[in-house]
Amino acid sequence: MDVGGATALLVAVAGVVGTLLSALLTQRAADRSRQREQERAEQLRKRRSEAQELRSCYVALNTSARQYLSALTDHLHALGRDEDLRSVRQRLTEARDQHRDAYAEAQMRVPERVLELAGGLSHGLGAVYGMVRRLDDGVPRAGDSPAAVQAGIDALWGGLRAMRRALRADLGASRADLGR
Repeated sequence: MDVGGATALLVAVAGVVGTLLSALLTQRAADRSRQREQERAEQLRKRRSEAQELRSCYVALNTSARQYLSALTDHLHALGRDEDLRSVRQRLTEARDQHRDAYAEAQMRVPERVLELAGGLSHGLGAVYGMVRRLDDGVPRAGDSPAAVQAGIDALWGGLRAMRRALRADLGASRADLGR
């Protein structure tokens, strides 16, 4: 074989190998790109799922605190009337239990600044609950009175508003209010 024929054969082999390698490298690059896109999509799904779980936790915390406050208010009003308190007591106990569960979940999920507000509110709810129950049982401590309970409830509504603002800010809902 002459040098020209060998060169032509080498050029042809190099061209075929180059073409095959080019296709292989293109396929690998496409596979890597597809894998990165799938990973990004999975991360996005995970972030959305976590955000939804946090939102659900915030909704449960806000709802349970509102129900607890309403049940405390109803119980206070029922104490002033001469009526059977069993259903009011039951509602208060259920509201307290729901709030305790929602707060326990929040302790594991929410940022510290939100947890401080939620903890203060939860502590206040417990203190007012104690006053209401002692008044109901006829064994009040010094400072326990319907007026003190009402003052505590009024303060707790303010605490609930502050907590709700923090929850909304953490979810980004307060930024939506700026456009209104």
